[in-house]
Amino acid sequence: MSVNRPYKRTCRQFIDGSYSKGGRWQYMIHPQYAQSPSHYVRAFSLLLKDLQELFDYVEPADNNLSCYSYRIHALLLRACIEVEANCKAILRENGYTKKNKKGKDIDLNMEDYRKINTTHRLSSYQVKVPYWSGIENLRTPFSAWTNGAPLPWYEAYNATKHDRYSEFREATFGHLIDACCGVLVVLSAQFETNDFSPGNTLLAVGDGNDDGMESGIGEYFRVKFPSDWPKELCYDFDWQKLRNEPYPFLTIDYSKIV
Repeated sequence: MSVNRPYKRTCRQFIDGSYSKGGRWQYMIHPQYAQSPSHYVRAFSLLLKDLQELFDYVEPADNNLSCYSYRIHALLLRACIEVEANCKAILRENGYTKKNKKGKDIDLNMEDYRKINTTHRLSSYQVKVPYWSGIENLRTPFSAWTNGAPLPWYEAYNATKHDRYSEFREATFGHLIDACCGVLVVLSAQFETNDFSPGNTLLAVGDGNDDGMESGIGEYFRVKFPSDWPKELCYDFDWQKLRNEPYPFLTIDYSKIV
């Protein structure tokens, strides 16, 4: 069995291996699919702009992965906040909340966000950083989740946020790169390559390169989408038949995901 209609804020491979072939991408721009998607894409665009400005002073290179600074720290905080914002949106719009003993909503945390790896395969995404000097330009920001380990860049964010004086050296260029790639992965896992800009009418359908990568949202990083989706989790629907239904989307019950 495959999935016969799309989940909210969930981009997946179709049963034939494609993501957007034949206009299948159009479910992502339906108004019920996601609340204010451009809000999240625009925040990433601004982050990407400031990251590229940093590259004027810190060369994207293996040799600079361990360097740190106040500017790197500030961008690291922003990137991780964007990851959190996107994860919260995915969970919230699929109806997931946590409550205390008094029935009041409580804040979500990384243990909740980790559930999204099961439904969006974040750990299978690869991001390539252009104009890189060295061999560390291929980043897999969520790969640690494959083995149930914490994300090093998110751990650095928490450490430096709560005790910058003692943990400042953890605000490294390498952690910043992974955090920014992490934002792109979470966006891609919702919207593929659609940036919701005025005049954007077609999602990317691949550029034919042998590395299997394509330009991601923001058109700076390159992204390789997961090709290891189990058949039972793949999409298999005709959006043209679903699009006029009053509610064409499914929601994911994240309370059942450990």
